[in-house]
Amino acid sequence: MDILVIEDDSRMAELISLGLKENGYGVTVAYDGVEGFTQFALCRPDLVITDILLPGINGLDLCKRLKEKDESIPVIMLTALGTTNEKVEGFDAGADDYMVKPFEMRELLARIRVLLKRNPIIRSNDVLKVADLELNLKTKVVKRANREINLTPKEFNLLAFMMTNSGRVLSKSEIAEKVWDTRFDTGTNFIEVYISYLRHKIDKDFPQKLIFTKSGMGFILKEDHENTD
Repeated sequence: MDILVIEDDSRMAELISLGLKENGYGVTVAYDGVEGFTQFALCRPDLVITDILLPGINGLDLCKRLKEKDESIPVIMLTALGTTNEKVEGFDAGADDYMVKPFEMRELLARIRVLLKRNPIIRSNDVLKVADLELNLKTKVVKRANREINLTPKEFNLLAFMMTNSGRVLSKSEIAEKVWDTRFDTGTNFIEVYISYLRHKIDKDFPQKLIFTKSGMGFILKEDHENTD
């Protein structure tokens, strides 16, 4: 397995590269966003690790470009900032995981293993339906009452997961693990942020609501709202 590391801090890049090589990974290192994008086209890695603050092309824009080239490429973002807004921006750009510096190499290795062996969330039917809401897994089109709704990649994955588990309460920990492949950090509220995004797009303009909160338990997508808070 080959990993592309894009990090302008040469010392950090060296440490990551060494840790990866010691664990059997092939490593290519780039020190700015432009070089990183070029190396991606040349080496076709199995996974990308990129800092957010990069010269040339910043990590957020770079991630978007990488996903345009190959939407299936796993991307881990590194940053010194760990606020909810920073994480939301990273996920909106298409990042699959997010690590705040400083971090332990063994945790980075564990997250890499998860992403490299990850299977798609959904493997069965191409079209999911709940009430008048439809989600097409092949075309990535979402419609409610035949009205097309535009979602970001992470919003789409979250909605697909909730629709696949419609009628079941999903905890924040389960959502974080299944949709973001990460552990839920109780110090952030990025899951609530994304639920709010979905509610705004999926429920706001329709009389029948589909997304509900179960206080102290999590969230549920269902056709009726009995026994919901």
